[in-house]
Amino acid sequence: MDRFQARQVFVNVAEAGGFAAAGRKLSMSPPSVTRIVSSLEEHLGTALLTRTTRSVALTEAGTRFLRDSRRLLGELEEAEEAAIGSHVTPRGELRITAPVLFGGMFVAPILGDYMDAYQLVTARTVFVDRVVNMIDEGLDVAIRIGELPDSSLIATRVGTVRRVVFAAPGYLERHGTPAHPDDLKDHKLISRSALGSNANWAFRDGDSLLSVRPAPRLQINTSDAIRDLVTQGWGISRLLSYQVAQRISEGSVVPLLEAFEPPPHPVHVIHEEGRFVSTKVRSFVDFMVERLRADPTVNPSA
Repeated sequence: MDRFQARQVFVNVAEAGGFAAAGRKLSMSPPSVTRIVSSLEEHLGTALLTRTTRSVALTEAGTRFLRDSRRLLGELEEAEEAAIGSHVTPRGELRITAPVLFGGMFVAPILGDYMDAYQLVTARTVFVDRVVNMIDEGLDVAIRIGELPDSSLIATRVGTVRRVVFAAPGYLERHGTPAHPDDLKDHKLISRSALGSNANWAFRDGDSLLSVRPAPRLQINTSDAIRDLVTQGWGISRLLSYQVAQRISEGSVVPLLEAFEPPPHPVHVIHEEGRFVSTKVRSFVDFMVERLRADPTVNPSA
């Protein structure tokens, strides 16, 4: 058994969710794919996948083996590119994660321009409003907003974003404008349900931090829905500055309590550390860092 090929086939089956789908991607027949994975399981002495008539799922051992296989295959690809030389043309699949709105507003357009420049690169994105484990998910690059925990990942800071309380002018005409964070208790508030119903809103009062626990009448789990409802004049909410920058520029909403804004959150582009960094990852990170640092929405000093 070719264990290198077996790992490649197994990874494709796990990512595609089935033997037939993996076979199409690899230009192999489903029976051949099934036979290779079965031989691999026999060699390892453990089941990597549970089979049903419609799909496959990873076992606990399969989850660990998938993570290790992605790492080993990635290191092999990186080593081959390093051996070829630093001027090799970027090629292969890029896998990128970012928050949903940030991904749509910034990452997707930048990625499109990058792929126009490098025709041999394909890409897959995972835009979700949660922290994704890059190694477990087989991801190459991540955009993270907020302070970072210590890790072996390489992080390049590209800017900052702020927490902005905002409302539509029409709402403020009807209900008044809060002058202090404590005044928010007298207003209709919308909060992000994904952040927790009891999450406090942090502010800064001079040199002191001020924490306010809102009593939202409405909780919504997507930022774009909150932004649209506030724009219609329903109430007051709080989002990150890049999520409302265009609406503020247009005048459809206005920022509130700016004197009490907490310190901004850093924005980083992250990729895994390794002995080799593949050409596609290195060139894409450089491309994205340059573009984001030049965008005043993300980097106010640009």
